Formats: sequence, C-alpha cells, structure tokens
Amino acid sequence: MKINEHVATLESSYLFSRIRQKVKEYKTQNPGRPVTNLGIGDVTLPLVPAVVDAMTKAVSEMGVADTFRGYCDEQGYLFLRQAVCDYYVKKDISLHPDEVFISDGAKSDLGNILDVFARENRVLIPDPVYPVYVDTNVMAGREIVYIEGTIDNGFLPMPDWNVKADIIYLCSPNNPTGAVYNKEQLETWVEYALENSAVILFDSAYEAYIQDKDLPTSIYEIDRAQECAIEFCSLSKTAGFTGVRCGYTVVPLKLVSSGVSINKLWLRRQTTKFNGVPYIVQRGAQAVFSEPGLAQIRRSVEYYMENARLIAQRLAELGIWYVGGDNAPYLWLKCPDGMSSWTYFDYLLSTAGIIGTPGAGFGLMGEGFFRFSSFGKRNDIITALQRL
Repeated sequence: MKINEHVATLESSYLFSRIRQKVKEYKTQNPGRPVTNLGIGDVTLPLVPAVVDAMTKAVSEMGVADTFRGYCDEQGYLFLRQAVCDYYVKKDISLHPDEVFISDGAKSDLGNILDVFARENRVLIPDPVYPVYVDTNVMAGREIVYIEGTIDNGFLPMPDWNVKADIIYLCSPNNPTGAVYNKEQLETWVEYALENSAVILFDSAYEAYIQDKDLPTSIYEIDRAQECAIEFCSLSKTAGFTGVRCGYTVVPLKLVSSGVSINKLWLRRQTTKFNGVPYIVQRGAQAVFSEPGLAQIRRSVEYYMENARLIAQRLAELGIWYVGGDNAPYLWLKCPDGMSSWTYFDYLLSTAGIIGTPGAGFGLMGEGFFRFSSFGKRNDIITALQRL
C-alpha cells in the first residue's frame, strides 16, 4: 500500500482549523474575556420562513407511505433543477434542467469536478484565493500557475496571454477580497479561455450579494461563456444553508472537449460517486427560489450588507485601506503598521478580542492583508467595531 504523495505535501492544518485552535487556546488562557468572530464566514441568521415551511411539509411527506421518497436522481429532483433554471431566466439566461446538477454545496463540486479532467492539465489560479482551489489540485498532482491579485489591479487579476492554461478558477464576488469582476473583464477571461481551449470554473457562491446592477452575477451573462465555463453556486451564504447543505453546478451542454460532452462526463461521475441531496433539503432549496423565499432571503442579505457597511465605515474612520464590502460580505484590509497577517491576527485577538482571517492563509499575495466577514449579529459587530 502506498499513500498519495501529493496529499502528504499539503500543510498539516487547514486555515480555519488553525484559527479554531488558536481561539481555543486563547479562551482557555483568558476565561470570561469576550471574543467576537469577524473571521470565518458562517451565517448567523436562521432559515427564512418559506424554507422552514417547505422542509416541515417535506418531513411530513416522508412519514407517509404514499409520499415517501427513497433514492433520487443523482442530478437532483426535476422540481429543484427547474426552479434554478427559472431563477436564471431573471438574469436573461436560458438553461435546460439537464444542465443543472444539485449538490451539497459549491465546495464539494469545485473539488470533485476535477475527476473529469486529465491530471496533466495546467491550472491557473488567482492569488489570494479560496484554499480549496489550490489544495484539491495539489492532491491530484497538477501543475499550478498563479496570477497575482494586488492593490494595483484591485485584486482582480487579468489573463496573461503569454501563459497557457487548461483549467481556470475565477471567483466573483471574490473570497477572500470581496472584489467583483465587471462585464468587460469577464469578457476578456472568456475570450482567453476560448483561445486556449480551456475551461473556466466559475465560483458564484456570493452572487446574491452584488448590489451594483451593472455587475454580472453569472458568467453566463457573457456571450459564448456556455462554451467554456462551468458555474458553481451554493445556498450556504445566500439562504443560510451552511448547516443544511445544498448548492448547484451548471455544466452547459455546449461545453465540449475533443468531441466529448463535459455534461455527460460529469453526470457519469455523479452517478458513480454521489447519491444526491436529501429530498427534505431539496424542497427547502426549491422554496428559496419561490417569490416569498427570494423576498425573505433578500432581507437577510440586506442585514449582512448593512453589517459590511458598518465595518467599512469604521475602517475608513481609522484610515485603514480596504476593498470589498460594497458588493460582497467580505472586506479585505491592509494590516496596519506593516504587520504580518498572523501577527495582526494575534494582536487583534489578544488586545480587542476580535477574530479575523489572516490573508496569508489565502496565498502568498495575501500576506500583509486581513479578511473581515459581515456574517455576524448586529450587536456583536457594533461591539467589535468599538473595540477595534
């Protein structure tokens, strides 16, 4: 027996695991001292009534023989896939239900999609970046090329036409920086992908937080994107599903490589390795896309965006450089006084009882920066900002 040598090269501790350990040690050493978490992006508002009602009804159905459900299609129930398609119609995007795959969240599919691509593919990843993009490709032993996000480019790096890539990761709104690509920038990325016969893996987990109506909320708002892009979305932050687990992945039928349909490859992979999302959860997800559901989750999004506004206001008052917070629930700030990311983490925790996320955990270009999240309770946010 031999282990996967590539997995063995990963850092021993995942970013957020390391943060939890540091906070645990701090609380042990300082019992009773208040701590406010502005770091890990977990939601704090409960599920909206439309979702609760739908899931409650589904639970009752599972207790009656005539309405009981067992295994479902691995791709997801048609009622939910159609609801996703109807949601895209509001964006003037036409999808077929066969192009929608229901998942337990974007994180899983962003890693699992790699099963359908050859190991020798070259991967292009922005830095700083959500760690899952990097770690899943390291596990597979793929070559990774980084493109640098900096203050100068607003943490929205653009393609280098001299660099050849086969798989491209894009996240907009970006996690961790909160920066959002505009239409012209995404058009350039689609052009680059088509020129290189590459595929874009587009993470739109935070699309519901985009407030500027001129900014794209889907890669498919770009002409010909369905020929070169797969879109991943999660209901975790949109509808508070972090503990419920549901999302979807769109694999267009137009996406073909060497005469082979990526859609059909992904379907074959899912039928082999995935048994689908529970019926109860899918009914709750369907309610998210109903008119009452959309109205209710919009209020939740507004709540978190008001938190972001308060954080941004405080950072501006303190003269701290930041980006994000206007079209995303994250704010990306420059550590004061030239501190390193982990030094600033320790400093904030020990002096103000504030937990943030060190930028260094998101890549080399994240060093010297820090992420705040607006997924908190209003009173906790206000208290933390006073201590800041």
